[in-house]
Amino acid sequence: MFVELIATVFAGIGAAGLVMVLNLMTGRRLPKWLMPVAAGAGMIGMTISNEYTWFGRTAERLPEGVEIAMTVDEQSWFRPWTQVAPYTKRFVAVDVANLRRNEAQPDQRMVDLYFFGRWSPVNQTPMLLDCAGAQSAVLIDGAEFAADGSVSDADWQAMPGDDPILSMVCEA
Repeated sequence: MFVELIATVFAGIGAAGLVMVLNLMTGRRLPKWLMPVAAGAGMIGMTISNEYTWFGRTAERLPEGVEIAMTVDEQSWFRPWTQVAPYTKRFVAVDVANLRRNEAQPDQRMVDLYFFGRWSPVNQTPMLLDCAGAQSAVLIDGAEFAADGSVSDADWQAMPGDDPILSMVCEA
């Protein structure tokens, strides 16, 4: 976040510098208000660019075996350009490389989900998925595995059959 702030400030300084050079080349004929307007436009342009490129930059840095399952796009009234083209603000990635199975429960898979947000720290959550029953349970503190591989104190939630996380994990 700090690096983006510095980049935005330098984009404003660069845009104002370009107008200053153009003003000198035209014999100081440009209006005086053009330099601060160019600085503001450069900063807004850099902010918009950072919003739209965040998802691509973050996704390409994911380690091998971590795949994107869902994205959340955003539109807002105070960012009118998002009405034309929404940007990805959040996404969920699944660590399919470290998917775990239990021979005693062949229809169940355990994976780590990673929740990424534009201005949020990355959160990791282990999840147990039942492919046959189309349900999932977030494994929170206190969930324990029994000798037969079942999980006690798991809060199972029904999932739609076309859920992208369920599909990705059960096909792996």
